[in-house]
Formats: sequence, C-alpha cells, structure tokens
Amino acid sequence: MAFNVLGMIGVAPQEGAAVHVIGGGIDPDYLVRFTAAHEHAGFDAVLVGYTSASAEGFQVAQFAASHTDRISFLVAHRPGFVAPTLAARKAATFDNLTRGRLMIHIITGGSGFEQRRDGDFVGHDERYARTDEYITVMKKAWTSETPFDFEGRYYAFERAFSEIRCHQTPHVPVYFGGVSPPALGVGAKHADWYALFGESRGNVWEMMATINQHAAEFDRQPRYQLSFRPIIADTESAAWDKAEGLLTEVGEYSGRVPEAETAKRLLRLAESGEIHDERLWTPLAAAAGGSGNTTALVGTPAQVADAILAYRQLGVDGVLIRGFDPLNDAVEYGRELIPRIREATSDD
Repeated sequence: MAFNVLGMIGVAPQEGAAVHVIGGGIDPDYLVRFTAAHEHAGFDAVLVGYTSASAEGFQVAQFAASHTDRISFLVAHRPGFVAPTLAARKAATFDNLTRGRLMIHIITGGSGFEQRRDGDFVGHDERYARTDEYITVMKKAWTSETPFDFEGRYYAFERAFSEIRCHQTPHVPVYFGGVSPPALGVGAKHADWYALFGESRGNVWEMMATINQHAAEFDRQPRYQLSFRPIIADTESAAWDKAEGLLTEVGEYSGRVPEAETAKRLLRLAESGEIHDERLWTPLAAAAGGSGNTTALVGTPAQVADAILAYRQLGVDGVLIRGFDPLNDAVEYGRELIPRIREATSDD
C-alpha cells in the first residue's frame, strides 16, 4: 500500500512560531495559498482541525477543495453536536462533489473545557461510549440499502436512510484519535486509520501492538499514521540550532494541566529524555504542554526522511508533517523531504 503524507492547513496566518494553525478569523486568500502550497508540494491530503472556537471544518475544506484539483481533506469531526445521520449525509455529499477527496477524523474530545464551550457536559468515558454509537450509525447510513432502526443509549432512529452514498467504497475512510483505555476499544472497532502522535519507535511499537490486539477482537486491522514536526536544514548542526531557536520562540507552557492522554504521553516522553531514537526531539512538546503534535524530527532532509522510514519498517503507513512556519515549511518539505520519502516508498 502507498505511504501517505499529510499536512495541515489553517484559515489565517499565525504570529511567531505556530504551535496551532486553526485559530483566528478567516483569510480566504491565505487559505487558498496554504492549500495550494501543499498540493504543489506533493502532499496526499491536509488535515482541517477542530476546536470549539475555530472555523467550521467542512466549509473550510469545501472552499479549499474548490480551489485545488487533487489534494484530499481529512476533516476533524467531533461527535455529539450533529446527529450521526446528518453527519453521514454531509460527508457523503462532500465526497461526491469532490469525487472522493474526503476522509473523516473522529476526535471524541480529550478536554472537558473544550466540550463545555460547545455545551457538552458528558464525561470523558461516556463521550467514547457515545462515539461508538455515533460511528456505528454513520456507517449504517453510508452502507445500508434499506431504512434501518437504531436504539442505543445516546441515539435512537426510526427508518433512518441516506439516498446519497459516498463516492469512495464502502465509505469515506474513518480516522480515529485517542489512546485512553475507553478510546482504544472504540478506535480498534471502527478506525480504518489510527492516528497517533509521534513517539519513540519503542513506544509506537507497543501502542500498535495494543491496538492490534483490541482490533483482532473485531477481526479488524487498522492502518497507522504518526504526526511529527520536522525541523530540517542543510547540515545537522544547523538543524539543531534551528530547533533551539524555535524553542525560544515557543517559550514555556503556562496553560492548564492537559486532560488528554495523548498529551500526557508526550509529556512523559519529554520527562524521560530530550532526544529519542537519534533525532526525535521532545522539548518543544514539553513547552507546548503536550498539545499540537509537537514532537520534532531534527536533522538534514535525508536524516529526517530516514527517521520517518524507520517507522515505516514498524508498519506505519503514513505521516502527518507540519512545521512552525506552516506555509513556508510545507513548501520546503515538498522540495527537500517528500521526494526522498516518495523515492524510498516507490515500490509500495
């Protein structure tokens, strides 16, 4: 199978070293330039993120798709705010209008604060139980040839049906994020792709083994995607100098203690050492409080490509890469990094 390379787009320029790219108001011209830069750089797809204060992802992706030709969109979607039957039809509509350029990234929500801003006061573990029902209903709406009934703890439908099918078969790919115990069972049951933050190869191997064990109970095998922040330069020493400069820009994290298990894992990784597996660098993750997939791969383009390919040897089938100067880094990755990854995986 082909090795997928994803980026991430935002709707407006960010000041300084950008830990997050999805905040702020909308600058349509910037959004078009940002997406086009990824398409020209050879990315397969871009993530459209989600927060309880950010622009609505489906509309952002639809606008960006209308100004590009090939690149696909991984739209982050948080269950609990739109009925799963309607979400299924929204996704199928988008997938048809773009002829198969949509993937859905299910993010259940690791932060109670984020949920409450949109009026959701359901507890953490219950949110994953709700997500289980949500994805079940979405898949039924995408695939059922006849109207169906559903009665669960959180959702009930009578003669639900969608007249529109996804362009992709059997439906748009479902990505899933979350590594807490309640999340693992839901993700293993439903995810086509399991999205993980970039950790050491040993940690990734152990996490994949755990997820695979859960997935085997459902006779399933997800594919895996990791997220990194590559920091590249012509020489290794220049790359490390660049990394240290970015750390100064990001500054010390002063936010609330993270609730999400993914963030807690990155903080634990940072506490255990600054550098793992030759060039996986954690101080930026520590400075950002474990948020925003902030583990970095530092080195020359060839060294960072080799580091990514080492995860490929573990069974990882894709990466999401983005920098702290998001638009310019996307261009640089297309010039220096992505061609090396493509060459090494050309036989996949």
